Amino acid sequence: MIGGLLAALTGSACARTALRYGVTTIAILLFLLALRSSGERAGRLADRLDTREKANVLQRRMLEAAARRPCNRDELVDRLRDGRF
Repeated sequence: MIGGLLAALTGSACARTALRYGVTTIAILLFLLALRSSGERAGRLADRLDTREKANVLQRRMLEAAARRPCNRDELVDRLRDGRF
């Protein structure tokens, strides 16, 4: 039954032309859908990169602050007296 239907569709010149345009249209639509999903994926990756960069900047600032902290209580007292804290 399916073979007979396909033979009837491919038998006429108009049907073959319509089938060719249909297949071309479907191929273009599939390409555009793949392009859209790839663009969405790239956008998510860019957002993730921005978030990671912000987290790295904050972590670097915390590490720099920890490196400048007083080593002991005496140094803390000296800094507080001098107003450098």
